[in-house]
Amino acid sequence: MPMPAEFHELAARVNNWGRWGDGDQLGTMNLITDEVVRAAAACVRTGKRFSLAVELREDGIQNGVIPGRDNPRRTTFLVNHEVFGPGTVATSDDAVVMGLQAGTHWDGLTHASYDDRLYNGFSARKSVTAEAGAVELGIQNVKTLVTRGVLLDVARAKGVDILAPEYAVTPEDLDAAEEFGGVRVRAGDVVLVRTGQIAKYLAGDRDGYFYGPGLSVRCPAWFHARDVAAVANDTVVFEVFPPEIEDCFMAVHALHLVEMGMLQGQNWNLEELSEDCAADGVYAFLLDASPQPFAGGVGTPVNPVAIK
Repeated sequence: MPMPAEFHELAARVNNWGRWGDGDQLGTMNLITDEVVRAAAACVRTGKRFSLAVELREDGIQNGVIPGRDNPRRTTFLVNHEVFGPGTVATSDDAVVMGLQAGTHWDGLTHASYDDRLYNGFSARKSVTAEAGAVELGIQNVKTLVTRGVLLDVARAKGVDILAPEYAVTPEDLDAAEEFGGVRVRAGDVVLVRTGQIAKYLAGDRDGYFYGPGLSVRCPAWFHARDVAAVANDTVVFEVFPPEIEDCFMAVHALHLVEMGMLQGQNWNLEELSEDCAADGVYAFLLDASPQPFAGGVGTPVNPVAIK
């Protein structure tokens, strides 16, 4: 089923194709300039550090709803092995098999496509193969991702712990969260949108975590207008489900990844950071959320660190 006219109207408003050259494979990562990073470093005042990742565990977030996106299966294949003979130094090694987007992760620019379209006019059929993965637009192209992070705590701004299931976070909610936090999103920022949903997973309700709020299809235009570099939130699906446009599934994915060339992240644990931001009233910080350099990866696990 082709994407409806309403989607195409939204896509035309946020399209970044050609903005940084016909061969560009970085998209909105181009907005993170040296000047942006220098300004972000000035956010560090106390040195407090917050990991925004969930643990990678065999009993992690994935519950089988998404085929193949398996929780990590870690094995120790070498146990106290005396490599050079008895009495020498012994080593232990382990290995892991997992879906790269099983836990806290970035969606790469090849994670979603439609009508054979990927960011900047690359062909999905030619650019993603079973053998090599993403031969264009792979996640390894993003060498570093260090910039200013901004927490837009939509749940706290609305006076709730967790937004209701199927609630669509709107641009108006983002405006209100900015005002609540006394912060203004600027070009090159990474925006973290807190719904509170991950608290369900942290409390042991894995199935309940899959059913929650998400971003409205109207939010990409807000991020585009602010020249945001990337967006992450604390949900599985990222966008509201069921979709706002009838039968137009994963529209926000398509707008962000395909039209804007903007990474988006899911399953980010924003709870401890949210408590600290509420305590000191500071909602901007230095953020290191650099991808793991999987050659050909369409996504990547990440351990984002906010530094205040």
